[in-house]
Amino acid sequence: MPPGPWGPPPRKKSGMGVVGILGAVFGSMAALFVLLVIAAAMLKGSSRPDTTTPVAIPTYTYNTGTPSPSESWSQTRSSEPTATATRSAEPETPARATLNTSTRNNTLYRAGALPRVSCPAGGASIFSHSQLKALILKTGRCMDRAWGPIIQRQGIRFTPPSYSIVATRGRGACGDYPSPGSMVPYYCPRNNTIYASTSAMARGNGNARGYGEIISWHGGIISMLAHEYGHHVQNISGVMDSWWKQTVDSSSRSGKLALSRKLELQATCFGGMWMRSVAASYPVNTANRARLFWFYGQVGDYPGYPRDHGNRVNNNRWFRQGWERNQAFQCNTWMAASSTTS
Repeated sequence: MPPGPWGPPPRKKSGMGVVGILGAVFGSMAALFVLLVIAAAMLKGSSRPDTTTPVAIPTYTYNTGTPSPSESWSQTRSSEPTATATRSAEPETPARATLNTSTRNNTLYRAGALPRVSCPAGGASIFSHSQLKALILKTGRCMDRAWGPIIQRQGIRFTPPSYSIVATRGRGACGDYPSPGSMVPYYCPRNNTIYASTSAMARGNGNARGYGEIISWHGGIISMLAHEYGHHVQNISGVMDSWWKQTVDSSSRSGKLALSRKLELQATCFGGMWMRSVAASYPVNTANRARLFWFYGQVGDYPGYPRDHGNRVNNNRWFRQGWERNQAFQCNTWMAASSTTS
């Protein structure tokens, strides 16, 4: 500091004496206490979660009691499994299991972590229809190997989804793909099929930017397909049926949108779980993991559009939740705070 009134006081030439010594000791102790308080406050402030911190869901307790009528509701469809499953192939599991198909206490949440799966992606270009389609189908089989066993162990009947991957556009059981002005793939529960346009995902469609214009590495698009696969997991476990029942029963548009965001962010969390399960073999190295986290901070609901998928901060949060927690119950968006599913 410069000399003058802003500098330290001048030293005294005389001795301190007893009073002076005691004053110095107590003054030093007081100063140390103040420093400790400040340091503790700074440490506490630095430990606060930022907008990209995963959502640490409180310990989940599976409800083994009889679910309420609204939780146990399921809609029987000829193309989907019923709420009970017979599994003679695995004697260690009860032959007949009663499943909880609710959104909040679904049997799926007992499945635990996805196993590590070997699924090398190679150097496929997302701008080549044939290469990207082949990669989507290959990684789809890897998703079957990851999700199938842990789902079946809970007594849930597992069937893999089908795929319809085109170069430009097509029409599926749930509508056009991509829809006008959109590039996103979609999952149709009517026939358990994932629909996607490789050109739309890579290069965009209309005013919508393609995923390939945000991240050229194929892991970005494959993670989005893992999200769609997450919808299939929701479908065969009964989560999707229960979500639809709640949506129909909701009397407000805001309520319906809130339910949609919970469904979509849960699928994003499931996608994060799968990308983690193949990280060693795909591979997803440290740099590409950071790119994925950044990517999920770029996708989500934008101003002027329906708030049905979750904002960019929460998309990032839930993808990281799946990646870092890697437990099915940690993707239970239905029990999470509403601020994390906005």
